[in-house]
Amino acid sequence: MHQNYVGVDADKEPFLLSVVVTDANNHNVPQYRAIMWMKNGNRKICLPFIPNKPMTVKVIISHFDHGCKIEKGPKEIFNPEIQKDLLLLEEQEGSVSFKFGVLYANEGQTSDDEMYNNEFGSAKFSKFYHLLGDKVRLKGWEKFRGGLDTKSDTTGTASIYTVYEGHEIMFHISTLLPFSKDHKQQVERKRHIGNDIVNIVFVDTDDCDKMPSFRPSMMKTQFTRILVADCRFPEQRFVCRFNIFSEESVPLFGPPLPCPPVFTNFQQFRDFLLVKLINGEKAAFNTPVFAQKRQRTLEMLIRSLYQEHMPENSKNNMLNRRAFSDLIPENVHGSRRKEEARQLEFVRVGQSLKLKTILKGDAPTSLATSGALLKQQPWEPQCFLLDFPYDIICGDSWGDKLVVATSSGIFVLEEGTAPRIIFDKSVSVKQLNVVEAHGLLIFLADKGKESRICMFRLTDFEGEEQEGVVLNKSDCKEHKLEKTKGCHLYATSRPGGSHLRMVISVGKRLLVYAWKHSSAWSAWCSVADDDITEEFQFVRELQAFEVPQLMTLVDAVGDDNQICIAYKNQFDLINEKNGDTLQLYQIDANKVNIVSAIDIYEDDEAELLLCYNHISHFQKLSEESSHEFDFHWNSQPKAIVCAFPYIMAFTPDTVEIRLIINGSLVHTMTIPELFLVTSKCDIYFGSTAPDVGPLSSPTTKEFTFSPPASPSVPSTKTSPTINLYKIPLTCLAGQMSSEKPITCPQMALPQTLLAPLVSVPEQTHTTSTTSTTQHSPLVRTKRPGPASHPPATTHLPVEDIKNRHDSNSSSSDSGILLNRNLSETSPPISPFFSTSLDDEESAIV
Repeated sequence: MHQNYVGVDADKEPFLLSVVVTDANNHNVPQYRAIMWMKNGNRKICLPFIPNKPMTVKVIISHFDHGCKIEKGPKEIFNPEIQKDLLLLEEQEGSVSFKFGVLYANEGQTSDDEMYNNEFGSAKFSKFYHLLGDKVRLKGWEKFRGGLDTKSDTTGTASIYTVYEGHEIMFHISTLLPFSKDHKQQVERKRHIGNDIVNIVFVDTDDCDKMPSFRPSMMKTQFTRILVADCRFPEQRFVCRFNIFSEESVPLFGPPLPCPPVFTNFQQFRDFLLVKLINGEKAAFNTPVFAQKRQRTLEMLIRSLYQEHMPENSKNNMLNRRAFSDLIPENVHGSRRKEEARQLEFVRVGQSLKLKTILKGDAPTSLATSGALLKQQPWEPQCFLLDFPYDIICGDSWGDKLVVATSSGIFVLEEGTAPRIIFDKSVSVKQLNVVEAHGLLIFLADKGKESRICMFRLTDFEGEEQEGVVLNKSDCKEHKLEKTKGCHLYATSRPGGSHLRMVISVGKRLLVYAWKHSSAWSAWCSVADDDITEEFQFVRELQAFEVPQLMTLVDAVGDDNQICIAYKNQFDLINEKNGDTLQLYQIDANKVNIVSAIDIYEDDEAELLLCYNHISHFQKLSEESSHEFDFHWNSQPKAIVCAFPYIMAFTPDTVEIRLIINGSLVHTMTIPELFLVTSKCDIYFGSTAPDVGPLSSPTTKEFTFSPPASPSVPSTKTSPTINLYKIPLTCLAGQMSSEKPITCPQMALPQTLLAPLVSVPEQTHTTSTTSTTQHSPLVRTKRPGPASHPPATTHLPVEDIKNRHDSNSSSSDSGILLNRNLSETSPPISPFFSTSLDDEESAIV
């Protein structure tokens, strides 16, 4: 049962706090989940639950914004009616209902006045809007009406309605709205469609290959922010092409259009379009106009609830008040009987609210925000390999395989087959990379003064003739790179570039190497030269101030490439061409644990995500440091993964998932004894725990480990075995990436989501009081280019779409699953949070 609190922060601003201990959606591992409502939105955290060491309210609050200062309280609210008030707050942060305009246009029409004056539509247009939903009679309609008249038919007799994944949607169809022959302005049509945030413009044409004729300037509206325009729907077969237009102030939102933006599968098109419409409206709510209205509304509601429920103002709480330092999991106030009665009353009121919500036709908020109906979370791990008997030091992906280094040798792991050893234990490896574009396996072998960089061609381990070959230390002699003796660290350029670069650290010396062939040449002549080490050419030697702990190569567009180096308590940027050094970021802390420096690219501009201790910091290469977009992790990460729109922190026992746009916490997944293996393409991680919960396993075939007979491979191992799991990148991000494109093997594309129902930045370190109108450094004005989705080719009859009711619900943690086959193209998820901005019944003032 939730425990609810009210209090005031150091700025005299009231807040509400709700805390629960639950194991839901967390592999049956209990954890604290807390949500704090403030005037600029809600903030959510998940914290580990330790049975013999419960947390106080004060400790939990301290995890918000890394030490949210409390002026007064908080005091627990014992009035069960608080659930009704919190339900109202949840409805403000997450829209359940949407209304979209659909405008019919004939080919060649150049103004919205001409489009509004189309009294009737064509048969193709009728087919199109029947694909969106079901035609309903408005008079007597008791469900979501989207501002239409359901009593006297003044807004038409029928409209199109659907429920998609728990969201009610009413479409304002231009030809179903009243038409006036005397008034060319068609005020009744403009009043609804012109005031919708998102519009669809259907251009009636048979030629899907013709250049689009629609332009946003044709629409004279001050309210519409998103236009899904130039929808084409030829009669001969189902082929639909469309384009998206949005104002510059609207943040990026997914899913991205496929390239070309053509759909030949009506169900895939419908799913994609509805998700795009919903995400577009949610993204539009983050424009300054809507954000300011939302903040005023939330501030008014929270202050009203504070005045009602604060103990000195509430008679119900004066006799039932717990101390500030009482333990969250302990419900020990008064007699046991009194406490049980209080809990029963809370449950009764909660169930009553849920029933009322269901009866009036709305999606139950408890289901819409809990994820209980979701079949699979986008980050749900898939079993890759069970019972691997050796501790993994490092690894990298090779297509759909893994290459891992252990103390007993280097192994190739593949799902559904037994592990295969390719190097015995005489080869000691500290770092390993697979460069598929150039067909290379690179690793740092040996220790101390004898360490060197070794490289082999991937073809040396391919084919049946190589299957039983196990190499050893002596086989590495001819594959060592010159001048690298005594090295302790190296870094390679990001996959996807045409040329491969590598920087090797030998103490303070930085050796810059470049592969002399392009990736295209390497793919064409993969075995042209016998001596692989001669293909890596030494370029120059640079000098660092200290021995690097971490290195990242940064690709600069139209400028010199850079090397980001971390040591002690700072990050430096070294020009790869001339060695000029810039102190990029200084860490002001006594104890510093460097985690990672991740290069992220947008609009061909590079920036770095610098991660240390509990903090992730966005840093531009040419600007002064700003902490405006810093965010903090609940636990100190050991590794960070960016999979736009998410950023994931791997700690020893959790995977913490946040939105990279604003740092909002989306989900915390508890997996004991956890470590990341690689995230170059799909995300691979391991756990020595015997069971991490109900993980999906597409190929549940298990093998016992039996490598080829070799005196260097032990036959038994008494320490715990390792289970390996993967999270497909397409589950998290589809084809959109905030990083440079990478070479990735073809794989089945999984389900995708609607935008998560999460609110404004949570745990974001900022001193600004207007952060709701600001964007992350990743959100700029330039729109991304179309992604490389192949168009679907499955043909289904349009007539099969009758009596549709998509009933899956949404989740405050994960969003909504698109109901489609795993083999179909799946677009990524919008990272943007939602609000409730309905029609004239909106609470916004």
